[in-house]
Amino acid sequence: MPAPPTHLYMLPFDHRSSFEHGLFGWRGRPTIQHTAQVIAAKQVIYEALLQAIAEGVPRDRAALLVDEEYGREILADARARGLITACPVEKSGQAEFELEHGDAFAVHIETMDPTYCKVLVRYNPRGDAAVNQRQAERLRRLSAYLHHAGRRFLFELLVPAEPAQLVQVAHDPQLYDRTLRPALTAAAIRELQDTGIEPDVWKLEGFERREDCVAVAEIAQRDGRGAVRCIILGRHAEAARVHGWLAIAATVPSFVGFAVGRSTFWDPLRELLTSRTRRPQAVATIARTYRGWVETWETARGERGERARDVQSQSDRQTLR
Repeated sequence: MPAPPTHLYMLPFDHRSSFEHGLFGWRGRPTIQHTAQVIAAKQVIYEALLQAIAEGVPRDRAALLVDEEYGREILADARARGLITACPVEKSGQAEFELEHGDAFAVHIETMDPTYCKVLVRYNPRGDAAVNQRQAERLRRLSAYLHHAGRRFLFELLVPAEPAQLVQVAHDPQLYDRTLRPALTAAAIRELQDTGIEPDVWKLEGFERREDCVAVAEIAQRDGRGAVRCIILGRHAEAARVHGWLAIAATVPSFVGFAVGRSTFWDPLRELLTSRTRRPQAVATIARTYRGWVETWETARGERGERARDVQSQSDRQTLR
């Protein structure tokens, strides 16, 4: 297998049902015209990522996550440019994990040829045991295939609160995030590993305390899994909260970056779709927000000044030539 990533600044826009129903407000199956609109919206996001790279985000750290259905051309172009890519294999909008293409999943993975194969899984270790077992069986099969094929596995783990857990925190979601979710996340990772599911990168909800990042990372890397890495997802949270999660996780070496999607592009796309802004402005806003996550990460990591000096040194060498 390739060496583990040292940095992973991912812009995820693999959303399907949330684009169709949330962003565009459609009901039922999308028409051909609807499909073209979603493809065009995702091209705006991709253009913003390319602009951010042109404006200084390191090319070898930038990454994108987009779906096969609406992002096939984007994936092909990104591969041709040598960018890090990821593609989901789960059915969109399902509470229980299922493979999008059933038994034919391997054919689609080989065709799309992403750097990372990604799954989104809702798994609370105190949740429905039968559901957890069914999900684990499907995921174990996928994990075995990916490792046999020498492909990287990106696992997005969400740990939604069970009703009894919400009662414990007086139905306060942020209190659940602070007090219960960190330990539940660690327990979920341990259970999934014990079932034979071995991601290369865990894509996790943000933590508000460094010690929680450390504890979860230790479970992710336990028992000879030292090459496993973690990244932080955005969960469509407000910018201040996302910056806080990134600044905390960046201080833990086994966390190597982030995957922040809707918090990056949702509002600019809404403005564009309602004609309150133009395409160049939407692209610029998305690129600027994405660069902001990178800056927060690198500043907290202590790399911001170091990379600026590297860029200046390269510029000086080119000038001397």
